[in-house]
Amino acid sequence: MRRDRRDTLTLGTEPIPKLLRQYAMPAIIAMTASSLYNIVDSIFIGHGVGPMALSGLTIAKPFMDICAAFGSLVGVGASTLVAIKLGEKDYDSARRVLGNVIVLNIILSAVVTIVGLVFLDPILMLFGASEQTLRYAHDYMVPILVGNILTHIYFGLNNVLRASGHPTASMIATIVAVTVNIILDPIFIFVLDMGVRGAALATMISQAVAVVWQFTIFCNPHELLHFNRQMWRLDMTIVSRSLAIGLSPFLMNLAHCVVVVILNNQLKSYGGDLAIAAYGVINRVTFVFAMIVMGLNQGMQPIAGYNYGARQYDRMIAVFKLTALCATVVTSLVFLMGELMPSLMVRMFTHDADLVAMSVPAMRIVLCVFFCTGFQMVTGNFFTSIGMAGKAIFLSLSRQVLLLIPFSLLLPMFWGLNGVWMSLPASDMLSALIAAAMLNREVRLFRERGNKRTTDVSDVTD
Repeated sequence: MRRDRRDTLTLGTEPIPKLLRQYAMPAIIAMTASSLYNIVDSIFIGHGVGPMALSGLTIAKPFMDICAAFGSLVGVGASTLVAIKLGEKDYDSARRVLGNVIVLNIILSAVVTIVGLVFLDPILMLFGASEQTLRYAHDYMVPILVGNILTHIYFGLNNVLRASGHPTASMIATIVAVTVNIILDPIFIFVLDMGVRGAALATMISQAVAVVWQFTIFCNPHELLHFNRQMWRLDMTIVSRSLAIGLSPFLMNLAHCVVVVILNNQLKSYGGDLAIAAYGVINRVTFVFAMIVMGLNQGMQPIAGYNYGARQYDRMIAVFKLTALCATVVTSLVFLMGELMPSLMVRMFTHDADLVAMSVPAMRIVLCVFFCTGFQMVTGNFFTSIGMAGKAIFLSLSRQVLLLIPFSLLLPMFWGLNGVWMSLPASDMLSALIAAAMLNREVRLFRERGNKRTTDVSDVTD
């Protein structure tokens, strides 16, 4: 317990670059490894089953994201609350948060699983499936929904591990899951000839192994946060605060799902199933780098949350600046790759000539302003990290709902399929400008609070 407490206290004293490196590097490795779930599945399915299966996987993805959104509603909110409570030295409340994460995830995952299995095919048709792609999307989603409880618990506990001073343990859990998935994918898809169902089954088994690893950590009574009998009862104060904080990433994920559904249907209308497959390829390319930014965000989260709770606003602002700079470098690299070598990126997933021909120019359009998305992603997560749920929700919804949906519906009227692709960079650029305006105001207020606190301390000392 002493070691755990000492590790947590360093969030308020160690140099910011050292802390961000310490917390972000394991998270980046974990998130990059996590992105291999989608990358490996897509590569094996694209080469082993075909373009229509890849399109079916793209159709299924927003449904998977909805399941993940409910997990983030609990996990991200709880981890932020854990970081704040640790910063306030309220260790009993932090332990109770851990128990609430498990119970809430079980309840929500059960509801999502039942509803999803009952209405699976109508939902997939609504999401853009055609007669050619429905069976692939259906076969992939059934194992995913059956094992949904594992997904919720896996991501929820990983968030708490990072917030409680165990970023390396969180990284190991993810690497274990990815390694098992990579081993099982070719066995289930090629050797056992299970197709897309095999890819989904490999994902669920790999997450089950990771959950076992996580439980071994939280069952250790010497850890500051560990399982005990008193923690399993739902505390409505903790539940309401966790859900309020987690509402931002939840709505962001949910809005993203709605946007993807609209985009899928627009792509099907203007370009057919092949255009949906092209969108899936572009998403997989950007996904790896988006996960790196998310890893940076997860490294920033406990540092920003702790220092916000400790009222050390200068350190909180410093970690944001460093994270935003690193994220911008990452997304600028994606921009350069998408503009200079799109064909190489696309051929990682498919050798189908028609799909390559459609994906290459689309990638150049979609990624033309991608360099600005890192800043926007970090800003939204920064507000979430310090419990400013309302601002984080508005910022996340501004890109998804206020900008991207109208653009995706209006621009194709003038430019057809290219208009669908153009809606993505247009919303990226405008949402980044909105984020900059909001951030500038909040940083000014925090600096005023920091100066006032310094003045008050000086007066007391004098």
